[in-house]
Amino acid sequence: MPMPGLRRLDHIGFTVPDLDQAHRWLVDVLGCEYLYSLGPFRHDDSDWMATHLNVHPRAAMVENRWFRIGDQAVLEVFHYTAPDRAEAMPRNSDVGGHHVALYVDDLDAAIAHLREHGVRVLDGPTASAGPAEGNRWIYFLSPWGMQFELVSYPGGKAWDRERVEV
Repeated sequence: MPMPGLRRLDHIGFTVPDLDQAHRWLVDVLGCEYLYSLGPFRHDDSDWMATHLNVHPRAAMVENRWFRIGDQAVLEVFHYTAPDRAEAMPRNSDVGGHHVALYVDDLDAAIAHLREHGVRVLDGPTASAGPAEGNRWIYFLSPWGMQFELVSYPGGKAWDRERVEV
């Protein structure tokens, strides 16, 4: 049974070590639109942070900023302090590993843009095969080491084309 009323992805949230650095990179390099900020939030007299957010009870969400990518996706970017805060960035192969994939119309132009801004771009781009044939992708890293991906499939993916033909 599906979740009642589920319609779409609303936003993606992640925590960064330096919110001002992330803000500059998201706006100046990726071209996100800054929307607004919230915070600080802390609860020194209760376990609210632990019971509502699954963080240390004395953690403080110093600030979070909201950004829009294009006309659709929204990022909620946090800066926390916490007594038990881990600094290691998980890799895709680690439990909790993740990446944010961004669709672009021209993958080669987007890669060139990232490189012009000194962004670490991993090897590629790679052309997908099988059901994802038609897709090209490449990973890149934010200044704080978080994994992002660019994807482009202007002619659609094989899975999409086959589904339409049926």
